Amino acid sequence: MLQTLLFFTQGIPECTGLLACTLALVRVEIRWKIVITTAVVFTGIIYIIRNLPVTFGLHTVVAILIYAVFISKATRVPPSISFMAVFITVAVLLFVEARISELFRALLSNEITIMLSAYSLWQLTGLPQGILLIAGAILISKYRKPVDDMWRI
Repeated sequence: MLQTLLFFTQGIPECTGLLACTLALVRVEIRWKIVITTAVVFTGIIYIIRNLPVTFGLHTVVAILIYAVFISKATRVPPSISFMAVFITVAVLLFVEARISELFRALLSNEITIMLSAYSLWQLTGLPQGILLIAGAILISKYRKPVDDMWRI
């Protein structure tokens, strides 16, 4: 139960930031109610996929696809642009995740194996990246003004 709670505590802000950042990149107005609701649903889907007995990392591929399909269906962004924007945002997320993990490891003077074995510590190190993505989405949308009437829903 604690692992599920920690996953959602870290996953919802991360999925919110990922979707908001991608929308900001493609100049779609960030409608926070839609973004947060969708992020909660996507976090649940990703959680289910991560717990299936399939290859680790498959959840990332599925996440890229569901984000791209959602954006192309819910907005007027073409599928190819949607896919590229999601891919770029995921690449940024992976970069930020690696830097934050290094920072926590340096601050806590821990080996990565110790951090991985302490599940709660490992999950909570992911929280700042979600917050950074949300902040990035707000900054991007401030400088890349959204185009009017991009939402279909």
